[in-house]
Amino acid sequence: MNNIFDTHAHYADHAFDEDRETVLAELPAKGVRYVTVVSSSVEDTAENAALAERYDYIYAASGVHPESIDTNPADYLDIVANTAKSNPKVRAIGEIGLDYHYEGYDRDKQLVLFEEQIVLAKELGLPIIVHSRDAAEDTLEILKKHRPAGVVHCFSYSAEIAREVVKLGMYVGFTGVITFKNAKKPCKALAEVPLDRLLLETDCPYMAPEPFRGKRCDSSLIAYTAQAAAAIKGLEVQELLDITCENAIRFYSI
Repeated sequence: MNNIFDTHAHYADHAFDEDRETVLAELPAKGVRYVTVVSSSVEDTAENAALAERYDYIYAASGVHPESIDTNPADYLDIVANTAKSNPKVRAIGEIGLDYHYEGYDRDKQLVLFEEQIVLAKELGLPIIVHSRDAAEDTLEILKKHRPAGVVHCFSYSAEIAREVVKLGMYVGFTGVITFKNAKKPCKALAEVPLDRLLLETDCPYMAPEPFRGKRCDSSLIAYTAQAAAAIKGLEVQELLDITCENAIRFYSI
C-alpha cells in the first residue's frame, strides 16, 4: 500500500524518545507519503515545527489541547501564532477543543481556550484540528458560532453528529478505533461521512488498530484502519487511501 497520509500524529511524544529518528526515517519506505504532527502544548509547537523542517514529508500544526489548560503560559496565544507565522510548514491550528471526560479540566477555561484559538486560526487563514470528548453539544455550538475550516479528529460520536459536522463544511477524521470489535458508533458515523470529507489518522503513539491494539502505533499502521474503512465504504483499500490522501492534501493546502 502507498499514498498514506497520516493527518494526525504525535511524534514529539515521549513514547518515541528512544527511536524517533529511526521511525521517521523508515516511514516513506512503508508507503507513508505525508504526516502532520499535531501539538498538545506550547512545548510541542516548537518540537513539531522543528520536525517539519527536518523531514520533507512532515507538516505541522500549532495549538494547545485542553489537557494543558493548567500549565499554559499567559502568552500561549502569541506562541501558537508566532510558530504558525514563522514556519510555512505549519498548516493548521491544533489540536484544540473540549474534553469533558476528566472532571479536573475546568470547562469555562476550556471554552475560552477553544474559542481564542478558533479566532486565531481564522485570522491566520488556517484550518483547525478539533479534539472533542464527551462534549458534543458544546463543541457543535462553538463550531456553528464561528464556522471555521477544520476537522473533528478521532471521531467517536454518532452518525447524526457526523452529519452536523459535515454540514458545517468540515472534515471528519477516523483512527484505528474503527477496527475494534466494540466500535459500532464510529463505524456507523464513518458510513455517513461523504468520501470527500473523510480523513484517516493514527493519533500515534495511541489508538493502534487491531491486531496491534495496546501497542505503540506509528503512521504505517493506517493500512489496517484503511482496510476497515474501505470495507465500510465498499472500496478497494488503495482506492480509499488515494481518496483520503487527496482530501488531506486539500485540507492542509499542500
